[in-house]
Amino acid sequence: MAYHQGIEARHYASRVIVRESLGRICLRELRHRFSKAKMKTPPYDHVCQVGDPILRGESSPVNPRQIKSAEVQNAIKMMTKVMRSAGAVGCAAPQVGMAKQIVVMEFTKEHMESLEKEVQKAREVTVFPLKVFINPELKVIDPRIVTLLEGCLSISGYDACVPRAYGVELSGLNELGQPVTWSTTGYSARIVQHEMDHLRGKLFIDIMDSSTFVDKEWPRWNLK
Repeated sequence: MAYHQGIEARHYASRVIVRESLGRICLRELRHRFSKAKMKTPPYDHVCQVGDPILRGESSPVNPRQIKSAEVQNAIKMMTKVMRSAGAVGCAAPQVGMAKQIVVMEFTKEHMESLEKEVQKAREVTVFPLKVFINPELKVIDPRIVTLLEGCLSISGYDACVPRAYGVELSGLNELGQPVTWSTTGYSARIVQHEMDHLRGKLFIDIMDSSTFVDKEWPRWNLK
């Protein structure tokens, strides 16, 4: 899950509009189709973007006996690395190209300090250490609906208001294969639900208030 600081923290990256001739577009497409470009092997060191089929499929359970294997441990390490490199608060295995039921989440002191006190209170954010859940199961413990602005690493550059349950309980296995359970509310519960959606092939755009869908850099397009 992308970490959303709010409108006051937005900055405008260098996004450029390039007009191409039809011939150049066709040439690029031909090169793409017939080139022998090498593809990376999952787990990727980048985040898969919307349109990648991996983000729309159901993830498979991990064999508990394989949790300590190099494959699973490497996936967890890469997911954590990608999440932290992006300054995000969560990452699911499909986002690094693996259709496995694994999520990692973390809300650091640095995340907290980047928010105004009023925002911390309004969103009910709390610091929590790195949490790894394998084959997680979600239970809603407080069905009250809270709608807040939300972003996603796999839909880079866009946000929307998304309704989520106020409180949830997550249970599964940790990186050591040990049973773990976490009951949480507020913003942490939102993170949990967001990552769990990824394991079901869902994205926040499926449940968002579409009227709030926004390009975070929209003012840039109106600049001279």
